[in-house]
Amino acid sequence: MRVVVTGARGKVGRATVGALQRSGHDVVATDVLRPVFERREPGAAAYVQADLTDAGDAFSVVRGADAVVHCAAIPEPTANPAHVVFRTNLEMTFNCVEAAVRSGVRRFVNLSSETAPGFFFAERPFVPDYLPVDEEHPLRPQDPYALSKVFGEQLMDAAVRRSDMTAMSVRPSWVQWEGSIEWNLGPQVRDPTVTTSNIHSYVDVYDLADAIVACAESELPGHEVLYVASPDNVGNNDFVSLVREVYGLDVPIRPLSRPDASGISCAKAERLVGYAPRRSWRDYLDANGELLPEVRDRLARAGGDGPRYVP
Repeated sequence: MRVVVTGARGKVGRATVGALQRSGHDVVATDVLRPVFERREPGAAAYVQADLTDAGDAFSVVRGADAVVHCAAIPEPTANPAHVVFRTNLEMTFNCVEAAVRSGVRRFVNLSSETAPGFFFAERPFVPDYLPVDEEHPLRPQDPYALSKVFGEQLMDAAVRRSDMTAMSVRPSWVQWEGSIEWNLGPQVRDPTVTTSNIHSYVDVYDLADAIVACAESELPGHEVLYVASPDNVGNNDFVSLVREVYGLDVPIRPLSRPDASGISCAKAERLVGYAPRRSWRDYLDANGELLPEVRDRLARAGGDGPRYVP
């Protein structure tokens, strides 16, 4: 397929471009960052600069695509004014969906977020109704980022109602790669009492990229919402003890896939698109939460400028 990947210079976008190319697809990468007039690396995807809050840019980039993978977004709500986060994310999604519908795109993969139920950025305490959280959990977002993602999923519902396009919204957990995992997850590996709103959940960026490819290639009808997370929790703690003793949550705990389960269930992704993650935080960090020497060397050789797809 000819696949347009938005937000292609970001953490998820970079890995997704590589994964799609490895699967044999013709990829057009787009982002707001300015291109440079240099010889491209062998095999590098075509790149187009575009501001997707502009409908004309969105239509120009999407035209001729078989599928769109929409990763572009302001990725969290704390570093921009609230109205900028909400407006930018929703406007980009609307423009890309409208362009896809009018251009006859067959498949749209929308990057939503685990924050949709209310995780992470709530101004007032958020307590899940049950754990692990799955796609049936009620959505109670409070912040502009999560709200923009929930409305983005509704845009997907509307798109499949009014066109022949099919869609999937992927809700990734906290995305990690070589350059971020030590800083982000190391403290929890060393000390399980260091909490996060998503109950020690995370996802490896390369497993996420594989899942996105599977969603792009899927022929499922309509619009499906899928959580994508690593199956284990950070530190491989006993999940029941983690919930009760560390987080102090007296909420129902549903059947677990493993004793050290994630706070997010990916059973639906496993069932619908064959999601089968192959990587864990243990592939990057030692028992002290520090980068393994071979990972540090790999990161240094790559230049540390962002994830690149690795098989």
